Amino acid sequence: MNDLKDEIKSRLSVEDVVGQYVELKRAGRSLKGRSPWGVDKTPSFMVSPEKGIWHDFSANKGGDIFTFIMEVEGISFKEALEKLAARAGVDITKYQGGDPAVSKKKARAREALSLAAKFYQICLVRNQKVCEYVFYKRNLNRKTVAEFKIGYSPASGRAMLDILRKRGFSLDELEAAGLLNRKKTDLFRDRMMVPFIDTSGSVIGFTARILKTGEPKYLNTPETLLFNKSRFVFGLFQAKEAIRREGYAVIVEGNMDVISSHQAGVKSAVATSGTAMTEQHLKILSNLTSDIRLAYDGDSAGVKATERAIMLAGDLGIDLTVISDYHGAKDPDELIQKDPKLWQDAVNHSVPAVDWLLQKYEENLDLSSAPGKRKYSDVALKLLEYVKDEVERASYETKIAKKLGIDVATLREKGERLQKKLEQSPKHYLKKPKTKVKSDKLEKLENSLLALKVYGGIVKTKIPLEIPDDDAKLAELELIFNSEHELSSTQDYEKEAKELLAIYQQEIAKAKIAELNNKLSELEEDSEEYLEILHSINELQKTQK
Repeated sequence: MNDLKDEIKSRLSVEDVVGQYVELKRAGRSLKGRSPWGVDKTPSFMVSPEKGIWHDFSANKGGDIFTFIMEVEGISFKEALEKLAARAGVDITKYQGGDPAVSKKKARAREALSLAAKFYQICLVRNQKVCEYVFYKRNLNRKTVAEFKIGYSPASGRAMLDILRKRGFSLDELEAAGLLNRKKTDLFRDRMMVPFIDTSGSVIGFTARILKTGEPKYLNTPETLLFNKSRFVFGLFQAKEAIRREGYAVIVEGNMDVISSHQAGVKSAVATSGTAMTEQHLKILSNLTSDIRLAYDGDSAGVKATERAIMLAGDLGIDLTVISDYHGAKDPDELIQKDPKLWQDAVNHSVPAVDWLLQKYEENLDLSSAPGKRKYSDVALKLLEYVKDEVERASYETKIAKKLGIDVATLREKGERLQKKLEQSPKHYLKKPKTKVKSDKLEKLENSLLALKVYGGIVKTKIPLEIPDDDAKLAELELIFNSEHELSSTQDYEKEAKELLAIYQQEIAKAKIAELNNKLSELEEDSEEYLEILHSINELQKTQK
């Protein structure tokens, strides 16, 4: 790894890399500029070409070209390494011992998706009816269409396929890129095409909206070597500069909300692309800002999504707020069509997420009745488990107690009783917030089994784990194999695998129980689903004996 980093550094100077983001001026033997995070009033960003390092005194950050790209792009070290290696023209596989076939497969997928995006863009401008839909019905201007590389997929079912086959792509390569259906023809037909663009600017997939009536309304690229929906943040490539400049990110529900928001001037908007928010989504955004504003609907789904976001954000130091005043519109896109200024005003007046949720609880429960007060205190106390700051939590306890007409001590006593009941009652399997479903032991077992599967030549023992495509992960597995297995006294890898697999299956059952425990906490005790999950837990527990 150090050899790879040194090779990249030998080809890319720190001033060239930083200079793509910061205007630098000579200051003696160093270079000086303004912080890319916009936190300095006078130039306090220093670069030392001689030492190959940088330091931002206003933001208290510093390092080499890799840490700079990680910070400024909000990406992982591996992503920064790949980005700088590509810019420097360095082949990573020669240094990491990764599988060249996998790297080639990814490169071909990127090339195919890039060509497909250009083809769809050409098809859009050549189709008058589609242009009318995009430019007049959706009210998108040419600048926005170009910025998001919006296009159109013809209805024939082979248009894209035939073009890319002529460019030398095989059916297997197009399938790996997520461009084909089960019949090996075009996956996307007669749809407005919006590319998924990663933080480096590469197309990694598409979301496609149907132009006529029919289902599904939106069709997304399936998960591939390049596209992972639990990690991908739609619009981040276009939004990252605005997020750094404005100091906040806006998470909306739909991809079209993102596009409309950017056109309306709120360019810090992103979305999670047709999937529930994950901790990874929040981690990626938290690299750019701690101020995250949710633009969710106020219905039951929006309440659940906000509850989930609060649970996920609890340990990330995120200041989570909710944008709620849509002036009668159903979503940001509709509000923007009504008046773009109203959307900017709504973004500027977001409210703390916990306050918003408490208000929703109050609206849905009868606080004049004893049962209503009981339910309100139950959900409110559950919510406060995720408020980490003691002062903030105490403030909410005071507010909730006042709403219920009780003192804070009584509220806290109930909270303690509920927690004790959940921990001791054999009828309940509820866990404390942020229970880690996958244990460290389970992760270690998975790594050991994968190491044996990849490097131990295991044939008889069927290990139910997929070999990763990640080059760095494969290198890590090789290191694990060398240290844990290759030098063992017996070197009977089949026996080791069989023994580890038995332990692993026990841990899998434990993890499943933990997962079901967490799900129980979101259900009513007398519901059919609650009882079904309880039965599943009991069956799993029998395998532990």
